[in-house]
Amino acid sequence: MDLMIVKAGVWVTVGVTMDEALQLNQSRDERLAALAAIVGRGHVLTGALAESSLVDWRDRFSGRALAVVRPGSTEEVARVVAWCAEQGVPIVPQGGNTGLCGGATPDDSGTAIVLSLLRLNAVRSIDTDNDTMVVEAGCLLQQVQQAAHDAGRLFPLSLAAEGSCTIGGNLATNAGGTQVLRYGNTRELTLGLEVVTAQGEVWDGLRGLRKDNTGYSLRDLFIGSEGSLGIITAATLKLYPQPVAHCTALVGLNSIEDAVAVLQLARRGLASGLTGFELIAGNCLEGVVYCYPEQRIPFEGESAKLPWYALLELSDSESEAHARERFEAVLGEGLEAGLIVDAVIAESEAQSHALWHLRESIPLSERAFGKGIKHDVSIPVSRMAEFVAVTNQALQTHFPGIMHVIFGHMGDGNLHYNVATGEHWDVERLLAAQDDIYEVVHDSVHRFGGSISAEHGVGQLKRDLLPRYKDAVELDLMRRIKRALDPQGIMNPGKVI
Repeated sequence: MDLMIVKAGVWVTVGVTMDEALQLNQSRDERLAALAAIVGRGHVLTGALAESSLVDWRDRFSGRALAVVRPGSTEEVARVVAWCAEQGVPIVPQGGNTGLCGGATPDDSGTAIVLSLLRLNAVRSIDTDNDTMVVEAGCLLQQVQQAAHDAGRLFPLSLAAEGSCTIGGNLATNAGGTQVLRYGNTRELTLGLEVVTAQGEVWDGLRGLRKDNTGYSLRDLFIGSEGSLGIITAATLKLYPQPVAHCTALVGLNSIEDAVAVLQLARRGLASGLTGFELIAGNCLEGVVYCYPEQRIPFEGESAKLPWYALLELSDSESEAHARERFEAVLGEGLEAGLIVDAVIAESEAQSHALWHLRESIPLSERAFGKGIKHDVSIPVSRMAEFVAVTNQALQTHFPGIMHVIFGHMGDGNLHYNVATGEHWDVERLLAAQDDIYEVVHDSVHRFGGSISAEHGVGQLKRDLLPRYKDAVELDLMRRIKRALDPQGIMNPGKVI
């Protein structure tokens, strides 16, 4: 008799006989026992205990897994990977599960393990003379920031999910955030790595050197590979002096062209002190205060209804007075030139936090309104205004009435060019048009010399789009690297390439 039911504890599929089902179940139990022997029975999760790890943060991707396995050390990671390589079991590495492209979500086969790195959460060492720290992959980004702060240093990677994302996930996607303009992406903030290879070997590359010209840069290869080449278990990160003072301002603007001009003023007047320049569409702030009435746009009258805003931050090494003087000079020049309509400068740390909280609440407000179509793109700053105008028009021509939700790290050319439900559009209809919307936006990105992924990675969301936009030789080189480092194809299969 064939069985057509899948129940917890017995994995059977259509067309499987009772005897075959019992054999499959026995095999599964044996595999779970082998994994438990490595990491402990309490760290091999199945059933309801595993469910939260099988769905992505946006509820767009879900899958099944043999188990969620939670090793507690690099040695245990290596032993688990070696066992998976021997058994041919696929591995889906996962950190805080805050990704936006489905890169940490298994497929529907139920054959893979989800390898959670959350128990690898130690700050191993901090060297203030060398301005480095060694942290394990499961450390929350906020934990890393705090450890650096407690040592009198700054780790500058900062993004909205810092309270729940892990440094391993940041490394896997080469995360950017709000201070890339000054400090660079995660790759630029990393000096060394510890990696478990697809064969279960451990590469100890945790050197805290800023100069090491002894061959290929394996570090840069694993960063941004989304766990498809190996598993990052620890990293040596760069630290910086803590700024003496910060200044934060929100400015109102009439156009993106004016925002570009203000960015140039700020770069000229503040130089490397300019650590953040965020572009925000007016409807993004309106959405935040609608969803979270305790927050407010710090302008009155028409200034609270402008089409665009920019959030600027200056980090100064001298004094509060010096920072304020420099900031006011730049903003004054922008106001006098008619580029800035209105401006508010934070008068305290609390006010600065409130301004940043407005910006960081945009993704949460988007989620509260329902599922949308996200685009994480990069565009040359000089072409950003034209890109937005042309792409908005193209979308309205093909999908009249949809809503544009645009914000991002303008200082480094990274836009979160998102599309949400609007007039005559509900979530179901919007998602049905997703592929066509992606094509319009990504074709426009390509025409303007941009990239379809700036900081969120590729995952499974954009994997099949790469051949349309990447050079064929480049893709072939990527495939060769994948085959060389992961010949069995067990590392995060179905992601990136």
